[in-house]
Amino acid sequence: MTADVCVYGGTPAGCVAAVAVAREGASVVLVEPSRWLGGMLGAGIKPLQDCPLPDAAGGLTRDVVLAMGEDPRAIPSAFHRWVRDAGVDVRFERRVRTVTMAGQRVEAIRLETSAPDAWGVPLPASEAVAAEDVRARVFVDASYEGDLMAAAGVPYRTGREARTAFGEAPAGVGEVTNWTPVDPYVVPGDATSGLLPFIDDDHGRAIGAADEFTQAYNFRFYVTTDPARREPLTPPEGYRPERFELVRRYVRHLVAAERDPAALAGRLRGIFPGWLNSGEYNYQRDALVTIAPLGVSREYQDGNWDVRSAIWREHIDYLRGLHHVLSTAPEVPAWFRAETAAIGLDRDVFPATSGWPHQLYVRVARRLAGAYTLTHADVLNRTSVADAVGLALFGVDTYPARRIARRGPGGEGMGVATEGNMFIGGHLGTGVPYPVPYRALTPRPGDCANLLVPVCLSATHIAYAATRMEPVFCVLGESAGVAAVMALRAGAPVQDVDVEGLRDRLRELGQVLSWPPAAR
Repeated sequence: MTADVCVYGGTPAGCVAAVAVAREGASVVLVEPSRWLGGMLGAGIKPLQDCPLPDAAGGLTRDVVLAMGEDPRAIPSAFHRWVRDAGVDVRFERRVRTVTMAGQRVEAIRLETSAPDAWGVPLPASEAVAAEDVRARVFVDASYEGDLMAAAGVPYRTGREARTAFGEAPAGVGEVTNWTPVDPYVVPGDATSGLLPFIDDDHGRAIGAADEFTQAYNFRFYVTTDPARREPLTPPEGYRPERFELVRRYVRHLVAAERDPAALAGRLRGIFPGWLNSGEYNYQRDALVTIAPLGVSREYQDGNWDVRSAIWREHIDYLRGLHHVLSTAPEVPAWFRAETAAIGLDRDVFPATSGWPHQLYVRVARRLAGAYTLTHADVLNRTSVADAVGLALFGVDTYPARRIARRGPGGEGMGVATEGNMFIGGHLGTGVPYPVPYRALTPRPGDCANLLVPVCLSATHIAYAATRMEPVFCVLGESAGVAAVMALRAGAPVQDVDVEGLRDRLRELGQVLSWPPAAR
């Protein structure tokens, strides 16, 4: 099939980009690997949840996305209706397989089948078959993984940069957190017996060094004890109790160390179901063990769909196993075993997938190595850019990347700790929105002439951690959609779009490009 613009990824940003293209009068096709639109909005997160200053978001983000409400059951349907009513042609259950290049331009993408299973787990690459081609003059990669970008051979980054790479004080390997005197070895005290499951061997790199790790993923899920809505959480196939020995040891530690019953209850609930965020459960930062299997996100970032499908399934099976051990293990207080056993997924929230969210929270994967790289200096408003196409506002928000064996802070015996957790500045960061330049959405000149990347944009691990919120992605999606139409009408590379003309058009559409915002 052929269109003026192809948007890859039905994330919120992808939906906004596709509608923006259609509104500008160009033909557009939206390719979505699952059967749902809206990505993480409607898969647990609500539009206003990570938007601490709504006045910093304008255009379609303010007028449509932020108005979709707080009901996760209704948000995906709202995206479907909106995109359909805009006349966007959507190809569901398709993902990019290969890319055909003509010089520095993406000429076409070959799709493959990608139907998710009954719990929303993506189809492994080994089970996919080739499907149709999509030809377009401009492409927008709005996926969480940056697969179109990568298949086109556009340079990108993964993992964590060193502090010295961009002069970022928080970058690279960080100090450990949540150190707990729990023996990390299969045979307590015997290092030769190996580490327990769910503990990584410490790579030993210095504080501030680069590595291949990135922050944890998890599901943002809903639970209930109501039998009419409760979807039972059963142990995973082939469940082996020894895989959850770390959990049992951690529970024994908590029971012995925490004498206040209310505090103990809070610590145990931090393991499962986690932190009650905004009606849904999220990763509990202050727990050594919680609802995500740490460390596996590093393999997801640049993995194929065999690897990613297995990791997605691992997140599901980890939660199932965690629920089972906390419902049955004798180390767990009887009252908490009963409380946990009574909990199941709320199938009313995600009925099509038996209560499982249809999107894993991929907080970061690939990042474009673009014409401009956002750094911590941008987040702190210590730079000046003339080509802003949207504003971002959040603190540097990274969840732990690793769980490692480590001696105690005073050099005492071995224990287990997490590493990588930061929340610098809280939800409001510096309190002043910072501009995202158009160049952060474009490959470098010579890398690709007709591709825009509003989600896996060009940023360091630190800057991405502050920019990665869905309302920001939506703002950048609209800007990318408008820029795509301008590029195709000018017959120009995306790098040569008239940026002042683009900014003028975005202002006409209500985008907020500077702070404080101009009067509407």
